[in-house]
Amino acid sequence: MSNNVKHKTSIGGQALIEGIMMRGPKGNAMAVRLPDGTIDVEIDEYKPLKDKCKILGFPIIRGVAAFIESLATGYKYLMKSADKAMTEEEKEEDMSKLDKWLSEHLSEKMMTVITIISSVFGVALAMLVFLYLPVLLVDLFDDYLLKSVDVSRYHPLFEGVMRIVIFILYMYLVSKMSYIKRVFMYHGAEHKTIFCYENGLELNVENVRKMSRFHPRCGTAFMFVMLILSMFLSFALVSFFPALADINRILWMVIKIAILPLVMGIGYEFIKFAGKHENGLVKILSYPGLLMQRITTVEPTDDIIEVAIESIKAVITDNPEDDKI
Repeated sequence: MSNNVKHKTSIGGQALIEGIMMRGPKGNAMAVRLPDGTIDVEIDEYKPLKDKCKILGFPIIRGVAAFIESLATGYKYLMKSADKAMTEEEKEEDMSKLDKWLSEHLSEKMMTVITIISSVFGVALAMLVFLYLPVLLVDLFDDYLLKSVDVSRYHPLFEGVMRIVIFILYMYLVSKMSYIKRVFMYHGAEHKTIFCYENGLELNVENVRKMSRFHPRCGTAFMFVMLILSMFLSFALVSFFPALADINRILWMVIKIAILPLVMGIGYEFIKFAGKHENGLVKILSYPGLLMQRITTVEPTDDIIEVAIESIKAVITDNPEDDKI
């Protein structure tokens, strides 16, 4: 299949367990390599939140809506792909003794409650690592090494750098897990397939293999942009309101959480802009995110590329205008 037209597409995707989910004008499509070696493709028609509610399509606001929608949709398809890709024997082995006991002794409603509680704890742990830990480390550094120098107004910058270091270290350690490495191969295949489509080439393994695995409209790039934006917005707040430099650290974290929607919104607009343009400024600002993709994407094998091709074919139409950014 070839569109024979070079264009920037709005199609995006997500790597799954032995599969890829693509979002396009036809809706969502999930392609998964089944245990028997065949590729299962599931198409789900949907309307984005911004199409259901006009205000959610406004600049900045649409970034927050897209982020929330992406998290919810991504988690749903991740669970679906895991269920499809695993054999019954693997599912049985994967269940811990605790999981088996819970499923046998508790009702479905109680299992849902436990899942929600687990999710809350997961979010709390993420906030502890990515929000509180940088603040704690900077305060310790300030208290023990910079006693005679007042650098409190620069704390947001130090915290931001520390947060970026923690994020990079976390992603690097995660990438060393064998099953995550395979997910990152699917991530690379997703990017290469989209590039192939954007270049108007026929969607086949040979053409896709030649493409770059580093794409400016990537979720990894978005996360990195959010980290940098958060750092500079926090610094701007302390510069305009110096009293914030000395407030209670818990309250400071609450403020950081409060500005997250603004960070998401601006980050989304930048990634959207970067996807349309290739000027020098965009390349410079996109570079850190593209560097991160050296960790979060891996060159895929041909069988993985085949899955990516099936996923994108399921969401594109015969008219390239349908999915232009």
